[in-house]
Amino acid sequence: MSLILPLIAFIVGLCLAQYKLSEHLKPLLATLLARVFIPIVIVYNMVFYQPGSLSLMLFSFISAGLLYGLFITLFKDRLGALCFSYVNMAWLGFPFAIAIFGPQISPAIVALYIGGSIFGNIWAVTAVSTEPQAKRIILKKVMQSPPFIALVLAGFCRLLDVQNIQNTHWFDLVYHASKVGMTFAGMCVLGMWLRKTKVNFNDLKRSSMILALKLVCGLVLCSIAYFYLPIPRIQEYIGVMFLLFCLPPAANIVALETHYQGTGLSAKYIASGTMVSCVVIAVYGMLLHFYF
Repeated sequence: MSLILPLIAFIVGLCLAQYKLSEHLKPLLATLLARVFIPIVIVYNMVFYQPGSLSLMLFSFISAGLLYGLFITLFKDRLGALCFSYVNMAWLGFPFAIAIFGPQISPAIVALYIGGSIFGNIWAVTAVSTEPQAKRIILKKVMQSPPFIALVLAGFCRLLDVQNIQNTHWFDLVYHASKVGMTFAGMCVLGMWLRKTKVNFNDLKRSSMILALKLVCGLVLCSIAYFYLPIPRIQEYIGVMFLLFCLPPAANIVALETHYQGTGLSAKYIASGTMVSCVVIAVYGMLLHFYF
């Protein structure tokens, strides 16, 4: 089921993209994903906490910061650095991770998503703006982001001792329904988006070279984490930690760029990066299933 559902959702998205309905359906599904399904999954996993979540959040946050710094140092391009470091964990990473590793990996995915999302919300506006952003504005944006609100709600739930409730049937039901909705919405939006996206060979070549650099960084950082960092259950989580470096730029970067700079240069980066990433993730998934 974990493999069939993403494929069906992707095909449905491809088919729907040719109809006008998709113009309304795509933002609706994206909103449900970002503001309903993912926050529910975050709250559930943070309330019924599993060891290692905080370590994974820090790993994701610090890795994104290091990737951003590396790209800035090499290419002096803030927008490119943001595309390099702020990845599409929301409607691409979640479905692929569950398809490859199974639903039991959800706590690790949530932790990695939170760390990367906090980084993205801190740096995204700064990176795409032509003028420096006040710390107050950046802090406000972080506090208004769905992942942060979900963390606050999870904190309140733990204070109310929700984690010690004996009968969690309804919590489990909502959680599993949200995971299905998350997977379907994410892959369906991907299908609708790629159906109408045009990129050329040079775009794909550039994205392939950038992703290759990111994969090298991922090998280095994941190796350091595996051998030297005290992350609980690292043997179980190292695979999904590396998946983080296979993902393309976050889709909302182009919206921010359009708003603050009046340009849409990141659209091609995101589109070509998504196509290249889909191939790399598919190969990565097959290698894991064949050899592990």
